Formats: sequence, C-alpha cells, structure tokens
Amino acid sequence: MSDVFDSVELIDTHQHLLYRDALRYEWADDLPPLEKGDFGIADYQRLTAGKTVAGTIFMEVDAADYKAETRLISQLAQDSDNHILGIISSCRPESDDGFEAWLDECASLPVVGYRRILHEVADDLSQSDTFRRNVRSIGHRERTFDMVFRADQLGIAYELAMACDNTRLILDHCGVPDIASDMARGEFRQWRDAISKLASLPHVNGKLSGILAYCPQGHANAETIRPYVQHMIDSFTPNRLVWGSDWPVVNLRSSLPDWIDIFRDLIGELSPAEQRAICSGNVQRIYAGIRIGGGSMDGD
Repeated sequence: MSDVFDSVELIDTHQHLLYRDALRYEWADDLPPLEKGDFGIADYQRLTAGKTVAGTIFMEVDAADYKAETRLISQLAQDSDNHILGIISSCRPESDDGFEAWLDECASLPVVGYRRILHEVADDLSQSDTFRRNVRSIGHRERTFDMVFRADQLGIAYELAMACDNTRLILDHCGVPDIASDMARGEFRQWRDAISKLASLPHVNGKLSGILAYCPQGHANAETIRPYVQHMIDSFTPNRLVWGSDWPVVNLRSSLPDWIDIFRDLIGELSPAEQRAICSGNVQRIYAGIRIGGGSMDGD
C-alpha cells in the first residue's frame, strides 16, 4: 500500500442514513444486519474516525416517502459538524406528474444529483421516452443522475446513457457484478465487456462502491474484488471514478472500516495524483456545487 494514501482525504459519495422514527425503509425489513434500529450520522462518524473521511454525499435509501427523506437530510446538512456536502435525492423520471415541481423544490435544497432504483424494477422502466426526457432535464439543470443496474442490465444502461448524453451519469456499485456466478464459471467476460462499452462514453463515470455486498459469504475481501476494481480503473481511468461506502448496506458482507482499508489496498499502487482524483478530486468535477475544505471528520 502506498503511504501517500494515509494523507489523502476521502469523500464518500454513497452514504446512506436510516432514521426509522421518521421514515420507512421496507426493503430493509428482512435483512438481518439492517432490519432494526437507526444508522445515523453519529454512527457513521464513529466508524470512520481516523479514516480520513473529509465529507459525504448522502445517497437516497429508497425510503417509502423519498421527498420527506430529502427534506430530513437537508436539515441535517445544515449542521456543518455533520459534514454532509450534498444530497443525491430519489426521483421518478418515468412520470411527468410532479417531476419538474420536485426538481424545482430540490433547487432550494443541497441536492447535487438524483437517482432512481433500477436494478429491482422492470427493465423497460428506463426505456421510455418520458424517462429519458426527464433525465435529460436533470442534465439541463446541471445535476447528475446515478445509474444502478445489474450486470445483466448493462446493455440497458448503455442505451440510457446514449439517450442522455447531456447529463453527467455515474454507474453505481461497479455495475453490480454477479460475483458468485462469475467465481463458479471462472470468468467475468459479460460484465467486463459491458463495462468497457459504458466507459467508452465520456459523460459516464464509475463508482467504486457496493461491490462487497455481491460477494459470496466468506469471500468479501480484496482478492475477490480486485479483478473487478482493476477493470473499472482500466476502463474509466482514475479521472472518471469516485468512491462510495454504501454504508450500512456494506454490513451485509463486511464493515465500513474494513471496506475503507480494502479500498486503500486496491488503489495503493496508483500515483498520488490518481489516488487523489478517485478519493476526492473527481467528486468536485462531477457533482456541481460540492466544495471541499475544513479537514476530516475526526479533525485529522
């Protein structure tokens, strides 16, 4: 591991927070590590103490009331001690009903981008003219759109990206590779080729996040995911990659501190400039309005 990394501040572009007194998260009800209790900002800061995390971008958590979620996190972001630099809000591009009104409201909030969960809905949801027109509207407002598709849906992701070339797009979770099946087959060609094709589009960026959750039990480690992370680096280059914790979903297979250490290991051979680009520099370019400064959460 390069010693340089220890002094490179991280911006977490995929921080989830769960506050069950205020919101419902039905998807988490049957997941043992996540089914009970809150996962709040104090918990996150405790887990990242000493890990050189300078700030975060909150990522929508598919709350039952996504507008209430954005409003709640906006209030938390007003406290500078929480180090929330921006919000990626949920939205519903598949419908014109209230879509522009929601973007208008978010313009007065610290919203830097949007996401619609797509890897757990019908494939054709993102293929309509309405969906694509509304994603382009996000781009016209100088905001981003995070894409979350499974490996077998990356062709659909490419079609969406081709139709929305005015919008800065970020591919979440390394394109959700099916690592267990890849290990059983001894190859990952389908995912690899699809990632290379997506990365050929200059307005598409990659996010090194969430990948440990797709490892088989007992295999959530650096060696398992190294080929995937390396291909993301080779395809997007360090200049079009960001990092995200996916906490607390990372708890399904690992932990937040361990994921940070694994990430450090995986990019440790890159140059100092390349490490800084992935850790924080690209965040400022991709997410409009993000300004980084003031030191890490633990005061390092």
